[in-house]
Amino acid sequence: MKRLQLYIRLVRLDKPIGILLLLWPTLIALWLAAAGKPDLGIVLIFTLGTVLMRSAGCAVNDYADRDFDKHVKRTAERPLTSGRIASWEALLVAGVLALIAFALILPLNALTKQLSVAAVLIAGSYPYFKRFFAIPQAYLGIAFGFGIPMGFAAVQGQVPGSAWLLLLANIFWAVAYDTEYAMVDRDDDVRIGIRTSAITFGRFDVLAVMLCYAVALGLILVVGWQAGLRLYFIGGLLVAAGCAGYHYTLIRERDRMRCFAAFRHNNWLGAAIFAGVALDYALR
Repeated sequence: MKRLQLYIRLVRLDKPIGILLLLWPTLIALWLAAAGKPDLGIVLIFTLGTVLMRSAGCAVNDYADRDFDKHVKRTAERPLTSGRIASWEALLVAGVLALIAFALILPLNALTKQLSVAAVLIAGSYPYFKRFFAIPQAYLGIAFGFGIPMGFAAVQGQVPGSAWLLLLANIFWAVAYDTEYAMVDRDDDVRIGIRTSAITFGRFDVLAVMLCYAVALGLILVVGWQAGLRLYFIGGLLVAAGCAGYHYTLIRERDRMRCFAAFRHNNWLGAAIFAGVALDYALR
């Protein structure tokens, strides 16, 4: 039982915020792709797949960062970093979870399976982008949003331009919320040489976060408007914009715990957008 608890901590099932930040864009894509009536089987496959792939990604991330995390106060006691789980165990857990996730999509079309390979490669390589890429959060946005083109592929058998536009919006959203997250560890990251957007943006970090929110919401507005969504969709976006405004009040002083609170609150921003999309289709 104690070993199981360590594995749960390794894949962050005790901290579901990461799952939700992957799930909302995926659900939004499925609803848009199916004009508000997605197949429940596909929804279930993508929901479970999101949980599994995020969990696998956490195990890979901890393996890649095992020598860095020990120097960061917030991560020093993670199971792998603290030595309570071996490196090979983390890789084994990640591999098993990824295989189960792939098995879930076997009933889906060939394009979805092909995109899943790209998704695995992107998710597995993300931790290493922090070594050299100035804004690794942008790459994270691709990893966290790859359920978008996969969702369209599963429903429509193709990936239209609107799906890629929605993925671009997710990249900007991820840069916004993960910069808030990076602001928590900025001092530690500078000391150990990790690259993050919070370091790259420097004193313009708060401005950059708010601009990224604005671009993300603007792109989502374009996609939804082209899909014929109106009143409830706009209402959801306004609530999301209100969430972004609230985040400004949390991060403007750059207090660590308030920045972390802003990051976690992005769950509600994503939920508001999805609710707007789902309600607009349901109440037509």
